[in-house]
Amino acid sequence: MPNQMEILTDLSRKRPLLRAKEARESGISTATLSRAVKQGHLERIERGLYRRPGSELDEHQSLSEVAARIPQGVIVLISALNFHQIGTHQAHAVWVQLKINAVTPKIDYPPISIVRTSLPRAFKAGVETHELNGVPVRITTPARTVADCFKHRRKLGLELCIEALREVVHDHAKPAEILKHAAMNRMEKIMVPYIEALA
Repeated sequence: MPNQMEILTDLSRKRPLLRAKEARESGISTATLSRAVKQGHLERIERGLYRRPGSELDEHQSLSEVAARIPQGVIVLISALNFHQIGTHQAHAVWVQLKINAVTPKIDYPPISIVRTSLPRAFKAGVETHELNGVPVRITTPARTVADCFKHRRKLGLELCIEALREVVHDHAKPAEILKHAAMNRMEKIMVPYIEALA
């Protein structure tokens, strides 16, 4: 039978980012995790989140780190646009959607920007799960993302919204799919003239 350190080594090889919760579920004690950090087998990124030294993380490291810390959240807005390679604007923080009454998580790095919603379906409609660096990351689809951008256009700027809409209509989604998400956000009346202008 492999001991806890051997199980932990195997687990960290499979997952560039490892949550303490996943380690516990695999039968690894907190003491073993601490010993692995002291011996240099693991690096502690933040409370409850570890990585194997020298492990290869891709360009989505920030998204996977945030998703590992906030599994109930959804990556939205500019962060979702960047993931789908839409538009020219870069996110200076990871945009995360949380429930309206959710506790604001304490994350030192990377920086996060939070938007809140009371709609339960906003956590399922137009949300896909992508595995990034061994972490399941929930991210809005292009059609849902652009509808969300219009909802938050005062924060993001109308120029970003129009640029994203142009790309999504041409390369990612049909107008009907975009308008379905616009209806959820009560943005149909706002978005229809822009969509018609691009048709």
